[in-house]
Amino acid sequence: MNAVQNHARLRLEEGKLSLGIGIRQARTVDIAEIARLCGFDWLFIDMEHNSMDVDTAAQISAAALATGITPLVRVPGHDQHHATRLLDSGAMGVVFPHVNTPEQATLVARACRFPPAGNRSVPGGLPQLRFASFPIKQVIEEINRETLVVAMLETPQAIDNAEAIAAVNGIDVVLVGGSDLSAEMGIPGDFGNPRLANAIGRVVEACQRYGKHPGVGGMYDHGIMQRYVEMGARFILSGSDLAFLIAGAKSRTGFLRSLETGVAA
Repeated sequence: MNAVQNHARLRLEEGKLSLGIGIRQARTVDIAEIARLCGFDWLFIDMEHNSMDVDTAAQISAAALATGITPLVRVPGHDQHHATRLLDSGAMGVVFPHVNTPEQATLVARACRFPPAGNRSVPGGLPQLRFASFPIKQVIEEINRETLVVAMLETPQAIDNAEAIAAVNGIDVVLVGGSDLSAEMGIPGDFGNPRLANAIGRVVEACQRYGKHPGVGGMYDHGIMQRYVEMGARFILSGSDLAFLIAGAKSRTGFLRSLETGVAA
């Protein structure tokens, strides 16, 4: 078969960092090629915290397949149709927010995989297979293997259940959402707090115990990111298109404003 390879998964399996960029502002398919040019491994197409519709997310996902960057979509909820509509349209993985219990983890993991590993309905003509026809058994095996299921842990309850969540078959990545977790812990934005570090350490240990991949997101100070990478985080949400746009634009205007003294003279 000629299935598109999940580059984000491959990086993780090789023990390397797998780097993602949050897609919040972009609405055109060229963002996939741009992100790949910048060295990212996966797109974090965010349908939870913006107004992006299913069709736009699907178009970006399909376009990403040819670039070598892996399209992942953060869906707005745990209902199966949120995930499968995007997987059927080109996404190679789904990020589920607010996974607090192993029961929820089991539900979302099974939603994304074909039987017997899950209960996803088998469609025809998948873009991940370049729309070629293959025996259903082969389709099921290859797509199940290449699909990445990410559970986000964003509450103290989720951290308490980290080991049970990591143990769930079909969960590939356990991603700590630093912004929500720190807020829920009563230390909003204090990403270096020992309590938060301890929570991330628990997730890393749980993932190592069950052969899953730990990740972090929402924390972008270089020192903080280095600390959690050194602790074992490998699936790294590196920032968003909006943040990078603002940073780049501020850098340029700051430089040009610094020239105004000479211009005024």
